[in-house]
Amino acid sequence: MNGRETLDSIREINLSYIMLAQRLLREDRAIGMFRLGLSKELADLLSGLTLAQVVKLASSDNLLCAFRFNDHSMLSALTQPAKNAEIAPTHAAILLAGQPAEQFA
Repeated sequence: MNGRETLDSIREINLSYIMLAQRLLREDRAIGMFRLGLSKELADLLSGLTLAQVVKLASSDNLLCAFRFNDHSMLSALTQPAKNAEIAPTHAAILLAGQPAEQFA
């Protein structure tokens, strides 16, 4: 994959992420904010973007979404074979609930 293809992939991911975020926030704001790890301010901003703003934001060369599992022990615990696989989603939700929502820098 060359540099151009990489940038195109980043832009596609950005567009998909923004559209998913808006859909999650429209369907159930509180759950969407939790799943995305967003503050009220960022949720308000994303929800209010026009189509032109979404396209402009998505065209960034930088990935807009972030990998939320930035703690090695947390990610390691979630990727280990679970004895009780049915509780894995609950375990992940508990770990994510302990992380602060993203704020404006």
